[in-house]
Amino acid sequence: MSICHVSVFFKNTRCLMAALSLLVVLSGCSSAMSNVKTWEGDADDSRTAVLKAPAEIKVKQVNGRRLTNFLMDDLALDFELLPGENQVVFTYKTIWAKSGVVRNGESKVHVVETAPQAVTIDVRPGETYRFDFEPPANRRDAEAFASDFSADIVNASSEVVASASAWDGRPAKQTTAARAPVGSGVDNSSGVGCEVAEGEGTLEELKALWSEASEEERRTFLRWAFE
Repeated sequence: MSICHVSVFFKNTRCLMAALSLLVVLSGCSSAMSNVKTWEGDADDSRTAVLKAPAEIKVKQVNGRRLTNFLMDDLALDFELLPGENQVVFTYKTIWAKSGVVRNGESKVHVVETAPQAVTIDVRPGETYRFDFEPPANRRDAEAFASDFSADIVNASSEVVASASAWDGRPAKQTTAARAPVGSGVDNSSGVGCEVAEGEGTLEELKALWSEASEEERRTFLRWAFE
């Protein structure tokens, strides 16, 4: 084996180790960050409710509070809500592979996303809600769906409790019941929080991953980084 081949081999091995280390951290993170807290402070867990959102639904803010970005964009998440009226602002986003030849520098996918939508839910303690809509089967259907978006919020009994509409840019008035004392704003009910505040850069994302990695994962990463 030539020196050139040896160099390429070790370079590829180093890249593979980096990818594996990152996957280890991300896999632990993704399994624990399915619950997202939508308010600041503490609240009685027995009185909170959950809004389940599929990966296609990107929740931007709840009651005027902008939520965090996640390192992975294809997560189905559970958003914890306080009782009372909660305004949820979101978009519906799907990605479709392009067919045919893709030119250099051109994206290999079509991204279809709606304008911001809003829905106000009169939340009841302990209830579970979810988005209800008919998902498109192909890109053409997705584009038509995005231009005339329609979705309902249903409860555990599949009863429609609210319907989404185009957001006018104004936050809804928040009821007293849906407020909590100011606090950390990070959900650690599962022991792990992998949220990164919107607007913060890659460094903050890496810090968040590092803080939630186990000792063994950190040692593995450091061995790779300094070898």
